[in-house]
Amino acid sequence: MGRVLILRTDGAARGNPGPAAAGLVIETLNGDEIACGKQYLGILTNNQAEYRALVLGLTEISQYRPEEILVYMDSELVVRQMNGQYRVKDELLRETYNEAQLLVRQLPKVTIQHVRRGQNARADRLANQALDEQAKRSQS
Repeated sequence: MGRVLILRTDGAARGNPGPAAAGLVIETLNGDEIACGKQYLGILTNNQAEYRALVLGLTEISQYRPEEILVYMDSELVVRQMNGQYRVKDELLRETYNEAQLLVRQLPKVTIQHVRRGQNARADRLANQALDEQAKRSQS
């Protein structure tokens, strides 16, 4: 049986646009966490942050050489665009969308699914921690 990994990503922006960050969690199928990460992204829209989080997550998970990747995101827009159900009309998103699509094509089987925010809580917490840490740095 091939190695299947789960990638949970979340982007967050405080304001739209506003300070934005990404959070990601990589897990085994039985829920064991392999890696996690967070990154402040600068001033972006929420959708831009969601795409940056996906790109960061796909880049990170590739080093584990999975045979299959299940991506869980709570951004219905990004999931539907990545799966070809919605067109990418926003020029600001197109470049990052193209980057994400390229990464998906370079990886073995990738399935991107929408989940409720509660099922993505750890990635959401990491993104918000990155925002809080940046806010504290800005105040000092």
